[in-house]
Amino acid sequence: MTEQAIPRMKIGFLLICLLVLTITRDCTCERCDDWGEDTRKLTQAYDGEPVRIRCPLFEGYLKHNYSAAHSAGLTLMWYWTGKGKDLEEPINIRLPDNRISKDKDILWFRPSLLNDTGNYTCMLRNTTFCLKIAFPLEVLKKDSKSCVSNDKVAKVFYFPLDETSILHCPDTEDYYPTGVTPTVNWYRRCELVDGFVDRDPDGLNLKFLNMLQRYEGNYTCIVSYEENGREYNLTRTMYVKAIASRFYAKAPEMRTPSDKQTFEFQAGGELHIPCDVYFSYVDNSFIEIGWTINGKNEGDFTDPRIQVNESVILDKISPGAKTIKKELRIKNITPDELKHNYTCTARNTLGVVSRQALVKEKVGTPRYITELACGLGATLFLVVCFVVVYHVYWLEMVLFYRAHFGTDETIGDGKEYDVYVSYARNAEEEEFVLVTLRGVLENEFGYKLCIFDRDSLPGGIVTDETLSFIKKSRRLLVVVSPSYVHQGTQALLELKAGLQNMASQGNIRLVLVQYRSIKNKQKVKELKLAQSVLGVIKWKGEKSKYPGGRFWKQLHVALPVKKTSSTKSSCSFHMVPQNLEFGTECSKNVTT
Repeated sequence: MTEQAIPRMKIGFLLICLLVLTITRDCTCERCDDWGEDTRKLTQAYDGEPVRIRCPLFEGYLKHNYSAAHSAGLTLMWYWTGKGKDLEEPINIRLPDNRISKDKDILWFRPSLLNDTGNYTCMLRNTTFCLKIAFPLEVLKKDSKSCVSNDKVAKVFYFPLDETSILHCPDTEDYYPTGVTPTVNWYRRCELVDGFVDRDPDGLNLKFLNMLQRYEGNYTCIVSYEENGREYNLTRTMYVKAIASRFYAKAPEMRTPSDKQTFEFQAGGELHIPCDVYFSYVDNSFIEIGWTINGKNEGDFTDPRIQVNESVILDKISPGAKTIKKELRIKNITPDELKHNYTCTARNTLGVVSRQALVKEKVGTPRYITELACGLGATLFLVVCFVVVYHVYWLEMVLFYRAHFGTDETIGDGKEYDVYVSYARNAEEEEFVLVTLRGVLENEFGYKLCIFDRDSLPGGIVTDETLSFIKKSRRLLVVVSPSYVHQGTQALLELKAGLQNMASQGNIRLVLVQYRSIKNKQKVKELKLAQSVLGVIKWKGEKSKYPGGRFWKQLHVALPVKKTSSTKSSCSFHMVPQNLEFGTECSKNVTT
């Protein structure tokens, strides 16, 4: 190797070392720790109002503040990504009137505009270190005819009932210059607070002299100030909620399980034990409630048969207080598990309460008792069914029994007629008796009716013939109507004769059919007597014209039992549409 080659090798080696160091330094600078987007740091502002956003790196991600970082040679840089965009751009802080400016770790908007909505990224870096995080800013427009926007989240403040509290307008200090006194107006639901009961505005504070539950709601403070010849507004909305006074705060109160309560469960069934605990409102207090099984905490349960369900009931009388119910459930419980220790524990900052549930195995019901109960239940069910069936179909059952097992009442009693019909002599009721009643009772049911105007001979004495016909009849059918009760009519004579015969000899029975209802004051004493002793079958007009209806079944049951003779009339019963009357067609049939 020549002497000239040695210096050349030294120079080449130095160039290679310099290149490696340069590449290493560049690679180190390109690497940057990205903490992503911190949505918890959402800032909301109104269009046209000032807003400031602080870089969250110095609030929870770094141990040092901005001054220490700046002294260490770190530079804070700002970028933003507009709403609906993907490209991250540097923030332009050289806008007219300095609308966007930087002050240490704070980015100012004086004022903010709707177009400023997006994700903002603050990056802290030097030649060997880089750290960045993004967070959102949302600029809102106030609702129409309102001082606020429903989309803006209102912070909740809890004020004790019957106590004095102060609501402070938040996040307004350091916005206006030192020495400037801003104008502050307070609103409740966008109504200016002026002369409100127990609420006194005092600059940035709204004093509640005596908090009541009806004072709950949204309160808005609007702070107005002037800077550099321009007027700005700051709008802040808070929700005030009433809570119980601290004088009523106490340790948890366990209502279930109690020392006097025992839970019984059968092996193989499901165990379910409730734990009801009342928690009064305690300011800044934690609340805990849970089950332990043989000292094993609820969070350590691994058996899928074990479940814990929780529900919450808010106290309407004492705001902020609530009852929490935790129910322990174990499916297919074993005899050994029924002997375990089941304890519910609840605590807050004022105390702790713990109670064991008394659990024991439930003795099963003897088999013979179960069988007896089933037998009695089945018997009772059948009796109820029979009573219901009888109540609904008793007429059909009576008619069926009479048709197959009843004794014919017409044999050997010496009577000529089955039914004597007594009615008022007017056109309407004559049509009802001669067409409707006669058509069904004679042609359908086979009864022989005695109708005085039809069956009496001319020239006879009315009284004698009436009494004679009634004596020859097995039933006296009285068609009751307002016209029937007129004194001195033949209808009343028939009624009196029938009642006398029924009372003295007992060889005739009365059947009352109400064709038209009559008032009590219109009734004669004979009719009152008959209605008090006998039931009344009511004619309901069009509903009762069908021969198979309830009216005709009731009337059939009240009339004599009469068997069909070997020679009978076969009649077809039909309606005549023109005048809604009944008509019949009969022919002789001989049965063997």
